[in-house]
Amino acid sequence: MRTTFDLSPLTRSTIGFDRMFRLLDNMSGAGEAPGYPPYNIVKTGDDRYGITVAVAGFGEDELEVKMQDGQLTITSTPEKAEKEDVSYIHRGIARRAFELRFSLADYIEVTGASVDNGMLTVDLVRNVPEAMKPRTIAIGKGKGRKALTSSKAA
Repeated sequence: MRTTFDLSPLTRSTIGFDRMFRLLDNMSGAGEAPGYPPYNIVKTGDDRYGITVAVAGFGEDELEVKMQDGQLTITSTPEKAEKEDVSYIHRGIARRAFELRFSLADYIEVTGASVDNGMLTVDLVRNVPEAMKPRTIAIGKGKGRKALTSSKAA
């Protein structure tokens, strides 16, 4: 059972939350993961992740990895020209076009992609800016609010 939500009352009174509303809108189909091609998402370190996609039969020039607006897209463009002298008795290695989309959290960056033995690996890292990291403020003895207000009167 699919439930839909009307987010228009919220979008009328907010500014700069477009990405969040787009993510919420797309969540209605969140349980429908694509079955082709199979992929794994792994955590390889504290702030490191990897996506591995089974791309057997595809060449590097037939794959594209693109990052835009916090969304990672992996697409294939298989060559239409097949060898005409080949007659398949069984064709179990699919070479159909696909598109995988991954919504990435803030500060996640793609650091590289490579193909090895029919597996496409996309490396990701979370780089939180220093200004956004938690920091401890030292509390020291000194002048309080009274001392500041009394010095203004002088």
